[in-house]
Amino acid sequence: MNCADTVERLSKVLRPASEDYDADAAVALLLKSMNQGFEVLFVERVENPTDPWSGQMALPGGKRDSKDEDLKQTVVRETVEETSIDLLYGCRFLGVMETLESTLRPEMKVLPFVILLDHEPLIKLNEELKGFVWVSLEELAQHRSTARFNFGEFPAYIVDDYVIWGLTYRILERLRTKIQVEEI
Repeated sequence: MNCADTVERLSKVLRPASEDYDADAAVALLLKSMNQGFEVLFVERVENPTDPWSGQMALPGGKRDSKDEDLKQTVVRETVEETSIDLLYGCRFLGVMETLESTLRPEMKVLPFVILLDHEPLIKLNEELKGFVWVSLEELAQHRSTARFNFGEFPAYIVDDYVIWGLTYRILERLRTKIQVEEI
């Protein structure tokens, strides 16, 4: 299946991005087409003892601010603050996935927005982030594994030195399922 077919099908199975959803935070699952597939942008959080996700690989995004009209405004604001990517230009909102609860903070509900970039963005990270990487969906599928920490073992994608686990892993697994279901 080519990228255009996948985008069309994702647009049909995702919920509209324009509606308001019951969530406290939003993340951007940024896709860019590459060699008949897609790459996803991951950001690496800086080490910070006050951050429960300190040092982890994540998707751009964050908590809804009281000034945000809706969660779409939250994801646009957070993404531009963290990466300087303005989602209002050169991007197509394909829709949103189901809201997920954070395991570390179960009271926090996170809404993933699936967004297609039509250009190669210039990325400038803010002080919350120390790095970023683009990884193809195909490569993620080939690198499913288990990450071992001093507090347990968890399913993860391990690509080079990057360990993508937790909420970010769960979001990606749901996206991969939606794409696979549509391909059958």
